[in-house]
Amino acid sequence: MQQRKAQGEPMTTLAPLHVIVGAGQIGPQIARRLVARGLRVRVIRRSPSTDPAIETVTADVRDPAAAAEAMRGASVVYHTANPRYHRWGQELLPQNRGIVAGAAKVGARVVVLDNLYMYGTPPGGVMREDSPMNPRSVKGGLRAQAATELLDAHARGDAQIVIARAADFFGPGILNSLLGERFWKKLVAGKPIEVLGDVDQPHSYSYGQDVADGLVTLGLSENRTDYGRVWHLPTLPAESTRVWAARFATAFGTTPRFRRLTPWMLRMFGLFIPEAKELPEMAYQWEGPFLLDDSAFRARFAAAPTPLADAVAATIAWARATYAPERDEAPLARGPVGPSTAAR
Repeated sequence: MQQRKAQGEPMTTLAPLHVIVGAGQIGPQIARRLVARGLRVRVIRRSPSTDPAIETVTADVRDPAAAAEAMRGASVVYHTANPRYHRWGQELLPQNRGIVAGAAKVGARVVVLDNLYMYGTPPGGVMREDSPMNPRSVKGGLRAQAATELLDAHARGDAQIVIARAADFFGPGILNSLLGERFWKKLVAGKPIEVLGDVDQPHSYSYGQDVADGLVTLGLSENRTDYGRVWHLPTLPAESTRVWAARFATAFGTTPRFRRLTPWMLRMFGLFIPEAKELPEMAYQWEGPFLLDDSAFRARFAAAPTPLADAVAATIAWARATYAPERDEAPLARGPVGPSTAAR
């Protein structure tokens, strides 16, 4: 295990240590929020970091002993890590088991970020925390098994564990999503946006900063009844992918066009991009309504997602700086940012 201490770490020997496993899309956002609260933060990642503000370690968390050493001193562990998409079958469950075993050894609570693959297609497309797990895909089956193992570990008393689920991400720093880097590069260039399924079906998208806020809320909770269960994190009302694309395109003075990726196209792409060949089995999520019910979390924690206009403005500002820094700013049309009329 390689370790690098944070520089200028304030008042920290007495502050609780929160450990984040994974430095992808959500982990760094959690870290920033915890540091702002004066907490000690350590990030476990695959490769060394050059960020001087946060302590980082590199460790293979599939190894329980290595995970425990990397988590030493932690009061809370946030599990936001994922293997590469085409390696889930080999690595997802061992990774989960190693993280839980490591956290159990050091006596830390575990907050797990999860997705919605395990639900399949529930009636009306509405997913609630108590919806049956009925996966339609191999990866959904893996997620269902992982969730079962996590809650079983909590029930046995191995560690206090809570699972937090979110929909497909969007927002600043979100690269690996339908509304991620490939989306923005195509949209800014005026090229057809690559999509799966029907762009007119209502679909829940979770703002990355709301995901991070929700995970921190759970990590800071010392109420044991908040653990041993699933929560759906606050998410904006569902709208169609077409509406989202039009909303963002307006800011760049373009009109979105779409290119629907068929299974055979994805398999061809998979010859060069291993992750692409994993996508055909997930296209069902855009073939009908895909709606996340977050009412339980909202009621318990008096939480709400970032207002739509604010989330859109921040996302556009980031996308402009990242993908179109020299383009003139187009005026925002107010219509697409208005209240949603889609089902929740």
